[in-house]
Amino acid sequence: MTFFRIFGIVVIVLLTVAYSSIFVVDERQKALVLQFGQIKAVKEKPGLAFKIPLIQEVVRYDDRILSLDSQPLEVTPLDDRRLVVDAFMRYRITDVVQFRQAVGTGGTASAEKRLERILNAALREVLGSVGSNEVLSDGRVSLMEQIRDDAIAEALSLGIEIVDVRIKRADLPTQNLAATFQRMQAERERMAADERARG
Repeated sequence: MTFFRIFGIVVIVLLTVAYSSIFVVDERQKALVLQFGQIKAVKEKPGLAFKIPLIQEVVRYDDRILSLDSQPLEVTPLDDRRLVVDAFMRYRITDVVQFRQAVGTGGTASAEKRLERILNAALREVLGSVGSNEVLSDGRVSLMEQIRDDAIAEALSLGIEIVDVRIKRADLPTQNLAATFQRMQAERERMAADERARG
């Protein structure tokens, strides 16, 4: 009886160890095997992989194209007409080792804070070098490409590839809109007064 009990315990322990040493890498992920915080292996192909139980841990990163919506940003083009710009970025983690070394344990959330700073700097630099009419016209496409290219160069050190940058919206600030509306209203009232005066 005791032999079967000991044998059962040994089998359970072996199964537990075997189960904790196997992990699955999803086709939408890349994984790092860490031992005491040091990178021991990179798993980029989907399927089963192995690690040393209790000593090694697995950190997974998304391999798909991810999206980052930035907060609306106020920029000042060359003609000093301030604009509120709302943009977004699409990016992908290409080098998980470099990504881990750059952002540490913060992961994607930490990387997105840095990417937002990179995007905002590129927006300010590119849109600050042209007039507001160019930002609001069809020429905006070439500006977006220029912003993307500037951001790509900065994001390489994070192990990230920026796929695309788009400006969703570029508007006058709320206080400027109110002033513009008041000017238009005053102009219409003046024109109406002229018409009434002429009879």
